[in-house]
Amino acid sequence: MMIPLTSFLKMLALSVCLVPVFITCKGQNNTAMNKTSQPLLCDTATGVCAMPGQEDQAHSAALAGTGTRPVRIIYFTDPICSSCWGIEPQLRKLKLEYGDDIQIEYHMGGLLRDWNYNSGGISKPSDVAHHWDEVSRHYNMPIDGDVWLQDPLASSFPPSIAFKAAQLQDEAGAIAFLRILREMVFLERKNITRWEHLEKAAGMAGLDTLLLREDYEGRARAAFETDLKLAAGMGVRGFPTVFVADTSGRTEVVYGFRPYEHFERAIRQIYPAAEKRTYGTAWEQLFSYYPTLTVRELAELGNMTLPEAGSLLNKLLSEGKVRVVETKNGNLYKKK
Repeated sequence: MMIPLTSFLKMLALSVCLVPVFITCKGQNNTAMNKTSQPLLCDTATGVCAMPGQEDQAHSAALAGTGTRPVRIIYFTDPICSSCWGIEPQLRKLKLEYGDDIQIEYHMGGLLRDWNYNSGGISKPSDVAHHWDEVSRHYNMPIDGDVWLQDPLASSFPPSIAFKAAQLQDEAGAIAFLRILREMVFLERKNITRWEHLEKAAGMAGLDTLLLREDYEGRARAAFETDLKLAAGMGVRGFPTVFVADTSGRTEVVYGFRPYEHFERAIRQIYPAAEKRTYGTAWEQLFSYYPTLTVRELAELGNMTLPEAGSLLNKLLSEGKVRVVETKNGNLYKKK
């Protein structure tokens, strides 16, 4: 699918940019991780954007070492990254099929420090609204860009820090918290920099909200800075960036939105002995694995087409077995 140049530049400016046409530039420079503006400092000769003198050393240090499972997936993301929302179906399927062999580590990349820049036609929040509506159609994932018109976010740093605070409590709870935050911002048009929304999401994820607030205002900020330094040192310049590594540090990298087969291939190249686990694909079982599903997620996890998944969800809705969160660009379903 070809993407209009203007839309591509908007994706590039916000670092929600690693879509299929972007494969020739490994690691766009996202200086939202820095305190300056957003220049794009790609080396056109090598196709790599890296911090000189830092990438190789930090890359080796981060990827070496041992884990509890043979494959480490080091995932750099951001709560408001639309491309990261786009790969939720792929990541959910990886966990079901290869969960015995993989260990996914979530790191925040710092997509939007503030609005003190002008790049790719984006200089203010309202410029993002139409772009989000466009990428929603491209990824077949519901995204409502009107949050940028109604209650725009000034930065992605507060929800990123909140995620690090959640991680300090419980890894599984933090992942659930991040999912809820994304549903809030992408579907419910909620400004997830506001504490009222962070607190509600934490409670829904089963986290201690008082402890979250304490860590959010304290040690989680240092944890977030550690993530930013790690991302910069590993040459991460766009999101999502997924490093697939074995315990010796041998690595495959999946940049941006890619079909499920790309992630699966990377795992098998790193660990040929990886075994695909079978799981139940009946709708009740899929909702037991994940409490909310989009049409595309049901299609990906249930091995069906988008029309088939849409028809099934409409049937379940008419029978009162699921409820729906509707948006102008698609719906989210929850089992009753």
